Amino acid sequence: MKIATWNVNSIKARKDRLLAWLGAHAPDVLCLQELKLEAAAFPHEEIRALGYHTVLHAQKTYNGVAILSRREPEAVAIGFDDGVDDQQARAIAATVEGVRVLCVYVPNGGEPTSDKFAYKLEWLERLGSHLQARYQPNEALVVCGDLNIAPDDSDVARPDEWRGTVLCHDDVRAAFRGLIDWGLVDCFRQHHPNGGVYSWWDYRMLSFPKGNGLRIDHVLATPLIAERCRAASIDREQRKGKLPSDHAPVMIELETA
Repeated sequence: MKIATWNVNSIKARKDRLLAWLGAHAPDVLCLQELKLEAAAFPHEEIRALGYHTVLHAQKTYNGVAILSRREPEAVAIGFDDGVDDQQARAIAATVEGVRVLCVYVPNGGEPTSDKFAYKLEWLERLGSHLQARYQPNEALVVCGDLNIAPDDSDVARPDEWRGTVLCHDDVRAAFRGLIDWGLVDCFRQHHPNGGVYSWWDYRMLSFPKGNGLRIDHVLATPLIAERCRAASIDREQRKGKLPSDHAPVMIELETA
């Protein structure tokens, strides 16, 4: 079973790339972030023609998350259902082939002194509370998406340049560790323990050709799933060429249960 995540940074801009990638890699589940469109504008028919079902939590212009799956998803849930009035489309969950998949798009946070950063920390706290309230570490659960967190300096090509920023701040790294402490395993780290592999490169300052990347897109899983994970990869080829997303897809491969 292949499970992937990709912040496409606009379906409209990346539709052809998305369709080609699905055709080439055929993941069983693909979690998408930053759709940046309303549900009616999503390319449902073209995705269906490739053999995928789609469930999504969309929002005009900003945010938006979706789960694409070869098997029909079950028990779809939007957001955290925690009583908080949050209009931003950043979380969706569904069960596929017995695996609960939670697709998330964590806020970027802007600057550490901004209200956006406070919102990011609040959102991460809500994510942690959601896991505690709805799930158990002994379940078959995958949490994946753009977490906008580089867990430690081995996930940053130039740590000195990024230290203290919203992607590497001590507070967000502590929140990431909280997810791990709850009972999740960083599946990519499991196969690449020395770091030095990145999933995001800023569009500015020639970051990609200069190798100034960070690993901020993640596939986290409970031990029941992590022990089945035989491979993890980042398709940096998708950061090349015409009109790429600033993120590359991240994929894990699971042995059959």
